Amino acid sequence: MIEKFTFPNNDRYLNYNQVLKSIFTERIQKISINAGFTCPNRDGSKGTGGCTYCNNQTFSPEYCKPTKSITQQIEEGIYFFRKYESQQYLAYFQSYTNTYDTSDKLKAIYEEALAHPKVVGIVVGTRPDCVNDEILDYFAELSKKCYVMIEYGIESTEDSTLEFINRGHDFATSVQAIKATAARGIKTGAHLILGLPFESRETILSHASKLSDLPLTAIKLHQLQLVRGTKMAHQFHQHPDWFNMMSSAEYIELVVDFLELLNPAIAVERFVSQSPKELLISPDWGIKNFEFVDKIEKRLMERETWQGRLI
Repeated sequence: MIEKFTFPNNDRYLNYNQVLKSIFTERIQKISINAGFTCPNRDGSKGTGGCTYCNNQTFSPEYCKPTKSITQQIEEGIYFFRKYESQQYLAYFQSYTNTYDTSDKLKAIYEEALAHPKVVGIVVGTRPDCVNDEILDYFAELSKKCYVMIEYGIESTEDSTLEFINRGHDFATSVQAIKATAARGIKTGAHLILGLPFESRETILSHASKLSDLPLTAIKLHQLQLVRGTKMAHQFHQHPDWFNMMSSAEYIELVVDFLELLNPAIAVERFVSQSPKELLISPDWGIKNFEFVDKIEKRLMERETWQGRLI
């Protein structure tokens, strides 16, 4: 058996929360911000309709409305998460493509968030085809003063899948953006969906190997979810044979297999996601996120394995 990598807190994988604890002295909480952006495959510059799986209502908290100012959303987010007086916050620009505007407008939005005394950094969710040298240079300068992570929606490393889900970019674009971001010393995250149509188990596990070669700080995984009001939900109704909707037990085994092939220097921020019950079509596992993490950790112990064991 390959020698186990030493992770903080005796974990069997690199937990992003433990990484944050090593950086900050106070408890850290993300606050989602909706700054009213759109996407290039929604507004017609690259396409229309957006990604086939996407319904932004699935991850926008009630306080997170683009009609409210950035400052108001932060204040309401702090009230929503109030638990520890000393707690500090990362402003998470989550909805749609948060680098898709002019540089002046983007800087004004980020800096309004950072002006709040409780905000110690920003996390910016975006597409790999929506960054350029100017904005990356700005983030590099900003990262010298506060915590900055750029989180790219990768979703898959297979170009045929990216085309099928209407991403509007290929994997090479993701590779280029990740390398350009990390080369500037900016923390770099990636988001991946496990179980997209037509992807075999072998293909899904190959994502781990491909991403392991990239200079990523962190990764978010989640299961494919079919959500009402999306093109993919319609596809599922018309062609259910295109989909392999895994049970929770199947997904847990897949995640453990994935972790075994993932570079142990890449922190794992999330294993699973939960869409609102009123929007979710499938899979409805009835398991809360923290319960799912416990199951993953238990299975890692049962299998006597850990992140990066098979690299």
